[in-house]
Amino acid sequence: MRLLSFILTGALIALVAAMPSRRSNLVVHEKRAREPTDWVLSRKLEPDAVLPMRFGLTQNNLHRIEEMLMSVSHPSSASYGTHYSPEDIVDIFAPSDDTIAAVTEWLTESGIARERLRLAPSKGWIQVNATAAEVEELIAAEYHVYTHPSGAQQISCHSYSVPEHVREHIDLIQPTVHFSHRVSQPDRIQKRSLGQFGKLEAKIHGGPKTNGKQVTITPTLEHCDEVITLDCLRALYSIDYTPVATDKNTFGILELTPQAFLQSDLDMFFANFSPSQVGTAPTLVSIDGGVAQTDDQGFNFNGESDLDLEYAFGLTNPQPILLLQAGDLVEGASFNNWLDAVDGSFCTFEGGDDPTQDGIYPDPLPGGFDQPESCGIIAPPFVVSASYGEDEGDVTQAYAARQCAEYGKLGLLGTTVLYSSGDNGVAGNGGECLGPNGEPSPRGTRFSPDFPVTCPFVTAVGATQVNPGSTVNDPEGACEQVIFSGGGFSDFFALPDYQATAVTNFLTNHPPPFTSAQFNNSGVVRGFPDISANGANYVVAVAGEFVLVFGTSCSAPVVGSMITLINDARLAAGKGPVGFINPALYSDDFADSFHDITTGGNQGCGTPGFTATEGWDPVTGLGTPNFTTLLSHFLALP
Repeated sequence: MRLLSFILTGALIALVAAMPSRRSNLVVHEKRAREPTDWVLSRKLEPDAVLPMRFGLTQNNLHRIEEMLMSVSHPSSASYGTHYSPEDIVDIFAPSDDTIAAVTEWLTESGIARERLRLAPSKGWIQVNATAAEVEELIAAEYHVYTHPSGAQQISCHSYSVPEHVREHIDLIQPTVHFSHRVSQPDRIQKRSLGQFGKLEAKIHGGPKTNGKQVTITPTLEHCDEVITLDCLRALYSIDYTPVATDKNTFGILELTPQAFLQSDLDMFFANFSPSQVGTAPTLVSIDGGVAQTDDQGFNFNGESDLDLEYAFGLTNPQPILLLQAGDLVEGASFNNWLDAVDGSFCTFEGGDDPTQDGIYPDPLPGGFDQPESCGIIAPPFVVSASYGEDEGDVTQAYAARQCAEYGKLGLLGTTVLYSSGDNGVAGNGGECLGPNGEPSPRGTRFSPDFPVTCPFVTAVGATQVNPGSTVNDPEGACEQVIFSGGGFSDFFALPDYQATAVTNFLTNHPPPFTSAQFNNSGVVRGFPDISANGANYVVAVAGEFVLVFGTSCSAPVVGSMITLINDARLAAGKGPVGFINPALYSDDFADSFHDITTGGNQGCGTPGFTATEGWDPVTGLGTPNFTTLLSHFLALP
């Protein structure tokens, strides 16, 4: 983490000095989201151990993000498409001088000398190196060392507290309760997982599934219920557009190391389905040492990246694609690392990366990336597709809110962010559900929503299928082959205005047969997914052979490709990218842009899950896109 080395001086010091001395009772600020699995409390942390403390300061105007997004993203808004500049974003959301002064006063009155404090360039956080004894006294915490059977160790506290009068000025403090679950736990990692390397894969899951069947290629629309190809997708969603503004347009695909593509796989796919693209490769954007490794090969290492790139390239030909490859082979990466790369201010936004959740760079481990972290190395692509996720119950609300706000900021800048909704129906990673206390449990019965798809500022993409025996001219159903489309309701995020009518209609007209003990049925929380696309029987070249692949990992890059084509048409017409698309998708103006999915469900947690029905539902969202209609509507906007 890069720090700006200057001492708090001038007007801020005067403001601090003018404030009266206040002592208040400490109140609990955060508790650990879940107890660590397979980790054993080994000992209390030594009192002289030095901790790199970061105090994330509350940002200004975060409550305005949805309002600001609606202003530039809703088709009826007079300022549609008038996106903000990066400088605007920093100015609007920087914390106030009062917040900086209040936290500074608390720290100095607690015995930490002012000259030890450092303020980040964005004013988003205050950093100080302090001993465990100092920190424990300061925030009423007790740090312990935990040990995993693999030998890995982690420090953490169960909870921490701050004075009541300071609480409103602090978003989160780290390192504290955000426990690392990076060590591989094979019994909990599903086939959507990253494989067996990297520290983050046991918590962040990504990657499609396969039924293990090798396939012989006989491209024909007659068999799209058995094998999905580029032509099947074009027929299903009326995609007939060739990009003409590729020099202006940008499309990013996120991959987390060690997931990596093989050029030989891309060429094998192209030779069969898009011959003119043989030899085409993505532009590698190496984030924090990200490398498209080739040492480890096979479905668990190449399945995700091969799938994403083969179909994204094929559908957007000849659009170049940016491969956002995050994390080295030692430390790994998470979503915050790619956010750092496209927005330098996020590296210090409300405390920067969380060392217990994200890859922290430079990486001191042998073979690790030893350069400064990748902050603001590229402009945000107009579209970013990510086929990874983690359970909402695995992170704290403060951590989730911090990251969600950044997705909102990207929307304000004109970027569309799409995440796959998960492959376990209403259950979480590995089919695990939540217990009565809200923590993941092997015996849990409460539905476990995914994250970041529950963030209202991303577009969540579910999965459908061409039903067995059906054709591309027949209605699709929710995906119920090998995987079940992830969907449900958040336990963290409020219902956004753009979705309120759709969610209310679903809960009123099609009330699910479940109680509040099984899901958040309050009617005031975010529902997901937003839209869907086919996610079953994709023909993908992986490690030198064609296999059938399933998952929302298939559908996310397909939708991302369609939005990229729409951006191309707008750019060619002298307009800007569409940016955050959800307000438009849910508007009456776009109601005819989707194929409504009314069959199938997303079983999990010992239940049939939710059921697809007329209108929006928490299985397939609004349905699958009709690209031709969607293009027409977006092209008509300013």
